[in-house]
Amino acid sequence: MINMADTLELEELEVIDSIGTDFSAKVILFNDEWHSFDEVINQLLKALKCSQQHAENLTWEVHNNGKSVVFEGDIQDALRITSILGEISLNSIIEF
Repeated sequence: MINMADTLELEELEVIDSIGTDFSAKVILFNDEWHSFDEVINQLLKALKCSQQHAENLTWEVHNNGKSVVFEGDIQDALRITSILGEISLNSIIEF
């Protein structure tokens, strides 16, 4: 027997699935006064799986400009990256 709650859950899943995730997004990282350069660099290395030099360059850009686009690409990757940055409470947003 299917109840109303099961039906609503299925409808929500179908709507989410029909939206898709084939569009690009940007992750913007903001400067703060709480994290050290090393903390930011290490978290960027973890989130972006990039080179040490690239993580250092992005960290300096965030420091000097107050923010930096640290990633441009698939929304799923952007969500994963912001989640990893957030593990140490780095402030980032996703823009479309």
